[in-house]
Amino acid sequence: MKFYSGNLTQVKMLGGETGIWMGLGASGHAPVLCCLALRFQVVDQLSNLSNHKLGRFLNRILRHSRLSRAEIDALLSVRTTAVQYRPRIDVVAPGQTVDHACLVWRGIAGRFDQMRDGRRQISALHIPGDMCDLLSVVQPRASWSITALTQTTILQIPHTDLRDIAMRYPNIAMAFWRDTTLDSAVLNKWIGNLGRKDAQSRLAHLFCEMGLRFELAQLGTRTHYAFGLTQEQLADAAGLTSVHVNRTLQRLRETGAISVQTSFVEIHDWCQLSRIAQFEPEYLWPTTSGSEQRRFLPNSMAISA
Repeated sequence: MKFYSGNLTQVKMLGGETGIWMGLGASGHAPVLCCLALRFQVVDQLSNLSNHKLGRFLNRILRHSRLSRAEIDALLSVRTTAVQYRPRIDVVAPGQTVDHACLVWRGIAGRFDQMRDGRRQISALHIPGDMCDLLSVVQPRASWSITALTQTTILQIPHTDLRDIAMRYPNIAMAFWRDTTLDSAVLNKWIGNLGRKDAQSRLAHLFCEMGLRFELAQLGTRTHYAFGLTQEQLADAAGLTSVHVNRTLQRLRETGAISVQTSFVEIHDWCQLSRIAQFEPEYLWPTTSGSEQRRFLPNSMAISA
């Protein structure tokens, strides 16, 4: 059986197996580049999938899981309904019971918790290729909420379709499970940032995380990416006031490490910004271990500092 993993744009007709190395991580406070390497073997050609509506989600799945051609076809066969949302419009309301999962196709969405007085704390940012609420397949009544932070297109995928392919293909179920561990890892990191870091480190960490995520999703580079969030939205994500965010962005600009414009972020000194953020990127790349690692990642997925 042929298996596919890695990045869709890097999969080519090779007539055999090849190794692809992708620089990923950092050690200590060093720049996030070339310190971790993940070796993937890929076979055959996945033609035109990068243009498929589910292509970015599949790309995300293949970064941490191996799927056969039949499993890929099954995943791409699920039904989707595209719904557009203006900024500040809720995609899933607090306490709503849903029968579909939400996949970001375009724009940026945020998962949030809402206080009784209407204030919101954003607990996750979702970019194209992210399934905001894959966990809703088994927990359809939302204890979370999702809102469009920019002009956003959501693909609604019926729970029945996702349950069906998970039942028919246990490897897909494992891939879904592994994908939710990535969301959990990001949430845990955000909790630590909000609870123990100062404002400058919180925002620096957010910009480092989003830069690497946009790069992995091929939506920019870690040092230059489109990011249309307002200062009010940044405040909701960092647990700060808008005034505090404005002052903190000014201090970050004065370091020379970063420029934050209305619609994009440019990081001039990644090494310095990652030191300010205390940024450790390993949590953004879920891996398996032991027998599971050998099963799902060819040649065991070697990670070395």
